[in-house]
Amino acid sequence: MKKIIAILFFLLVGHLYGEVKKPDTRKKTAGYSTAIPKPTLSGVSYGKHERNVLDFWKAESSSPTPVAFVIHGGGWKGGSKERLDRFADPNALLKAGISVVAINYRYVTSTENPPVKAPLHDAARALQFVRSKAKEWNLDKKRIGAAGGSAGACSSLWLAFHDDLADPESKDPVARESSRLSCAAVIGAQTTLDPKQMVEWTPNSRYGGHAFGLGSFTDFLKQREKILPWIAEYSPYALVTRDDPPVYLIYSASPAIGKAQKDPTHTSNFGVKLQEHCKAQEVDCQLVYPGLPKVKHANTTAFLISQLKSK
Repeated sequence: MKKIIAILFFLLVGHLYGEVKKPDTRKKTAGYSTAIPKPTLSGVSYGKHERNVLDFWKAESSSPTPVAFVIHGGGWKGGSKERLDRFADPNALLKAGISVVAINYRYVTSTENPPVKAPLHDAARALQFVRSKAKEWNLDKKRIGAAGGSAGACSSLWLAFHDDLADPESKDPVARESSRLSCAAVIGAQTTLDPKQMVEWTPNSRYGGHAFGLGSFTDFLKQREKILPWIAEYSPYALVTRDDPPVYLIYSASPAIGKAQKDPTHTSNFGVKLQEHCKAQEVDCQLVYPGLPKVKHANTTAFLISQLKSK
């Protein structure tokens, strides 16, 4: 019975972060499943690139609402905002009085150096843009939480831990807005982009080189010393400090530090090590995987609601 439960948990979480390949038979309207309400605004541009667009669902409220800011997965090489419901439940969020934003962003195939700068800085720009619309969209700037899966989860954690990118002196009003989050809730997150940490935690690691324009994981590991400044800037683990917001991580299988994993790209080993690091920095980090005896929040949506609606 435990084995069956574990398999079902894996399929559920895998579907959410978009890595389990199976046909989507749900009817769709304008790219979204009909289970998702029509956006209040769609295709809103937050930047110059064709993928710098977002969709917005406005929660009904007489007072400014919190925001769930959703970043899709796909290895930073694919995916789209229409995968929204794989990472959080928009209906439950809207019912709880939380507005929702889902973004697209440039892939790592852009001309940025390193390539991962494109999706990460696009996410930050989109977040700043949403804040710039606070009065028009009836939003509470101080209560914005991110959600995402896989690469979108890594992006969410990067936003959660990175110093504020706001430029108070900028002539651009969007750039003057904060890029900080009040929380993040993620699925199957890569918590580090340091290949040395990856192989120490999970010996059969194979993900991450593409973030820095490197082909194979072997090359990624060999080039590590040369790209340490990039790792320090773009790896979530490296950015954790005591002033960071609470985060929630959920994975589809139990951890086994130092042992090969069936899915090393989304192993809960990532979560265990980030939680240890966060604890040392006194940052709240909730970790969920199959077999835990007590789980406070069953999924990302429950965590977002608990954080964004708390007084």
